[in-house]
Amino acid sequence: MKESPSNVTTRREFCAHACYASLAAAGVLVSACSGGNPTSPSGGSAPPLPTVAGTVAGRTVSVAVSSSSTLASVGNAAMVQTSLGTFLLARVAQDSFTALTAVCTHEAQTVTGFSNGRYVCNVHGSQFSTSGAVVAGPANSSLRQYPTSFAGDIVSFTV
Repeated sequence: MKESPSNVTTRREFCAHACYASLAAAGVLVSACSGGNPTSPSGGSAPPLPTVAGTVAGRTVSVAVSSSSTLASVGNAAMVQTSLGTFLLARVAQDSFTALTAVCTHEAQTVTGFSNGRYVCNVHGSQFSTSGAVVAGPANSSLRQYPTSFAGDIVSFTV
């Protein structure tokens, strides 16, 4: 019978080590994708945006802004869900609004939160200003912005 050197790994030992390494890697991946982001001030959790109704004509979205609307006050924001997609609308001045896509540039999830004047993607914690600029990652690209017009009590933007 031949003796095997002590530094040779048996098939059983190799398989056991490979299984342990796979379990450890899976644990790291699960914790990384858990939704919380300890580096973001909000921890990836922000109050949900209110939803306002929008109408579509061609590629133009129009939203009525009455005195009782969420968007009646400067600094407020809302989500607009239409057949053209989901959008973020913020009143940034008395006669000025910004309209953005609600699709997060990190992993194409819908941005649904708003806290401290920032849009928050509650999936991984990315934060965006009301102009769409990245304030905190993991996203590294701005949200797409659409020019708006405001006349009477209707804000409109074309996508």
